[in-house]
Amino acid sequence: MKALIDLHTHTLVSGHAYSTIKENVEAAKLAGLKYIGLSEHAPNMPASPHAYYFQNVHVIPKEIGGVRVIQGIEANILDYDGNIDVTPDMIVHMNYMLVSLHPPCITAGTKEENTNAVIKAMDHEKVKIVAHLDDSRYPVDYEKVVKAAKEKNIAFEVNNSSLKPNTFREGAWDNVKVLLKYCKEYGVNIIMGSDAHICYDVGNFEYAEKIIEDNDFPKELVINYDENKILEFLNIK
Repeated sequence: MKALIDLHTHTLVSGHAYSTIKENVEAAKLAGLKYIGLSEHAPNMPASPHAYYFQNVHVIPKEIGGVRVIQGIEANILDYDGNIDVTPDMIVHMNYMLVSLHPPCITAGTKEENTNAVIKAMDHEKVKIVAHLDDSRYPVDYEKVVKAAKEKNIAFEVNNSSLKPNTFREGAWDNVKVLLKYCKEYGVNIIMGSDAHICYDVGNFEYAEKIIEDNDFPKELVINYDENKILEFLNIK
């Protein structure tokens, strides 16, 4: 099966990435993707764009070179109540939001605190994906967050960058296995994301596909492979 979409990509706008929108879209086309999501870091991540950037994304074409461009944002969870650094005026033109735990934005708490933070963050408008919930520095109750995601129709990302040999995230392979186990048990969707910070990584799901295959995870629960599922998930025509 061929992946059709990558919803987790960054451009130089995020401050610690290295490619332009044009370069990322061209890379998506070369990778055979039909859809690419632009998901720059929200403002509390150091060097990230001002809120004005997100308010103005409507100027970006919805299709470039035959690739559909989907507008998103990677929000930072700020506290154990699930508050995030995104305001309603920033997501007027957005199709989706990812929510993430990042060390510069939230100090790791107890397993209960981290779990509560993730579950409450799911309730914000346009949140579709919990990204890279795979870092042992932020222990969570995986069964509890998966059950909550089932109720709220939220997908979990299998982050390819987390699974690379040079990843800075701790315990990702073991944690993703546990996440996949519960997603399979409760019938919760996952989505592979490259988390590309340079165009050469756009659409690269090498390690994500390997862990999915190795754990016999059902393909019908992987959003990337099914165009109808993609359109329904993002509520786009």
